[in-house]
Amino acid sequence: MKNSKSGLRKLGAAFLLALSSAVLLAAGCERQSSNFTGLSSAGPGAAGPFAAKGGSHSSSFTVLADQAVTLTDATITGDVGTFQATPTGSVTQTTSTVDGTIHVGDADAIAAFEAFVADYDALANEPCDEVLTGTLADVTLAPGVYCFDAAADLTGVLTLDGPSNGTWLFKIGEGGTGALTGTSFTVVMAGGAQECNVRWWVAEAATLTDSDFIGTILAGAAITLTRGTFHGNAWAQADATITDTTVVGCDSGGANGKGKDKQKCNQGVGNGPEGCDPGNSNNHKSSNDENGGTPGNPGHKNK
Repeated sequence: MKNSKSGLRKLGAAFLLALSSAVLLAAGCERQSSNFTGLSSAGPGAAGPFAAKGGSHSSSFTVLADQAVTLTDATITGDVGTFQATPTGSVTQTTSTVDGTIHVGDADAIAAFEAFVADYDALANEPCDEVLTGTLADVTLAPGVYCFDAAADLTGVLTLDGPSNGTWLFKIGEGGTGALTGTSFTVVMAGGAQECNVRWWVAEAATLTDSDFIGTILAGAAITLTRGTFHGNAWAQADATITDTTVVGCDSGGANGKGKDKQKCNQGVGNGPEGCDPGNSNNHKSSNDENGGTPGNPGHKNK
């Protein structure tokens, strides 16, 4: 009997130990499940780390399109890319210069395009300060959010007058549809205003001809630039076609009043690191003075 009671006591102790372990394991699993749920709740359009990363990626691209970028007699300062990879994605150049890197459907281009679409969707909800009509010829505007209910056909000279940290947002097609068309349209800055603090949100396509344009375009469809100059980034949810146009991109979308121009690569040596790669470097390390190059002794030689 004594042995029987001892056996029962041992069996009971083993049962309690197993039960305690099961409770602890369940609690640990619950905590782990809670942690994973928290991490997965932030989607591509959520604010926070993705938004910061997305903005950084998209701002490095001067020209960004969904499927195809076609450059003819064009000069681009900044990166060029497409969301789609080959064979559907392509960047075609004819007697054109790209002072930056070309990305066709790689990780950088995909991240940039997703960030651009997130920015586009966010700007769609920005409230308007004033509704505009007409061609904007001989009009001067202070910083603010300006909207066209539908399409905008612009010509003449528009002056943007404000401080260096002033920002302008133009929304074309606030009602849901509307294209931007600029013909012999010029934008000028005054009062210390900065070109890279101007954005144009377009519900549909943007087409500029013989224009000297300022501002980053975020278009819901294609972007077509023909002759003239363009100071900003051209981001299209369809194709981008640039002909006989000089495009200087911005390192920022201009949302925070701190937009600045992209810098050209100086392909000489002895001028220090410049944070860019002209595409002719043997090691592609974002500097023209690769591996400590000096005049007469380029660091990239035979490396």
